[in-house]
Amino acid sequence: MGILSWIILGLLAGVLAKWIMPGNNSSGIIMTMILGIVGAVVGGYISTFFGMGKVDGFNFGSFIIAVVGAMIVLFVYHKISNQ
Repeated sequence: MGILSWIILGLLAGVLAKWIMPGNNSSGIIMTMILGIVGAVVGGYISTFFGMGKVDGFNFGSFIIAVVGAMIVLFVYHKISNQ
């Protein structure tokens, strides 16, 4: 995937993850993109580890993996920042 695809996928995944997860999510668009990109990497690593697939393009499966990964990253961030 090109860098522009990663940015778009990251932005969409970050926005959806922030919308699904409860809590104070008052970060800007850049942090939302970073959340989505990191979430795609984390989700891709976890899904590859368990043999469920990987983030290999701009498709629906990759998007779901990226959103789940972003939700995991957001969950961990909330747990670390609240203590």
